[in-house]
Amino acid sequence: MNSKEDIRPISYVKANAAEILEQVNETRRPVYVTQNGEAKAVLLDTESYEKMKKAIGLLKLLAQGERDLVEGKVVSQDDLFSELDQRFDVITP
Repeated sequence: MNSKEDIRPISYVKANAAEILEQVNETRRPVYVTQNGEAKAVLLDTESYEKMKKAIGLLKLLAQGERDLVEGKVVSQDDLFSELDQRFDVITP
């Protein structure tokens, strides 16, 4: 959290929604919404949210790949391409 402007009580967000949305979209920093003094939600601009979703998806793929390596679920590159060629009826010279 960078400053006081990044933490707002829900009552302020309700009363100043347009201002908060403008702030989030201009600064690209999230706004933390509090209720009864506790953080309850985070507001993000859509571009940052989409980037975060893509990054999380990539991290999940990497974690699955690491798990497959540890569990020995691997295939050689040659075997993989041979299987793909057979699946898609590719004629090799």
